[in-house]
Amino acid sequence: MTKRTIAGIAVLTAFGLTACGGGGNKPAENKEAAKPAESAPATPAAPAADTANAGTITGKVSYTGAAPKLAKIKMDAEPSCAAKHSTQPMTQDVVLNGNGTLRYAIVYLKSGLPAGDFPVPSSPATLDQDGCEYHPHVLAVMAGQEIQIKNSDQTTHNIHPLPTQNREWNKSQPAGAEPLMETFAREEITIPVKCNVHPWMKAYIGVFKHPFFAVSGEDGTFTIQNVPPGEYTIEVWQEKLGAQEQKVTVGAKETKTVDFSYAGA
Repeated sequence: MTKRTIAGIAVLTAFGLTACGGGGNKPAENKEAAKPAESAPATPAAPAADTANAGTITGKVSYTGAAPKLAKIKMDAEPSCAAKHSTQPMTQDVVLNGNGTLRYAIVYLKSGLPAGDFPVPSSPATLDQDGCEYHPHVLAVMAGQEIQIKNSDQTTHNIHPLPTQNREWNKSQPAGAEPLMETFAREEITIPVKCNVHPWMKAYIGVFKHPFFAVSGEDGTFTIQNVPPGEYTIEVWQEKLGAQEQKVTVGAKETKTVDFSYAGA
């Protein structure tokens, strides 16, 4: 092998090592690519409800003006139900108490609540069918709370809620049958309930994502307990008379009174 050939091989070898990074200068590092990826800023946690300083909202739902005309309910086809009524059963669109107040109006905190989930009651609410009527006529529960549906009559009923935001179901319940247990997963104000066997049977179920609601009673009053301090919109709903709302501010351990009034024709 000649000296010229040996020198050429040496040059080629040196060039190959440099091209492959062997012994040559390393390319400059991409410092931007070497930086660790930055994480997105953490979302601040919602303020927890101040239960230690919770207050109470109480009040009444009044009705002024002429009493509404209600329709008579004919139960001739169900003598066992008719026998349970000492007076003529009437529709319950507007139920007036003797003191000029309304029964079966739902009052609830519509807005202003702190974010977060509230515990669902472990005890079920009850909807009974007695005298071919739903008792109570208006029921309020939390989303996910069990509803125990009873049949206290000597006839078959068919319970059929008509929700728009929840699962619709339709179940028969013969006389003497075990209670049905049902739940509604999402808030919905309100869900009409009918009986496919007895068309006069009607009820309403209000479903809430929080526990701050009440249904006005036989004296027209309501009480919402354990309300965290804050500013709220409180609303009343009545199936025939519609809804009203007010603003209310509840201080620490304070009891606030909020009254509503509907005017009849």
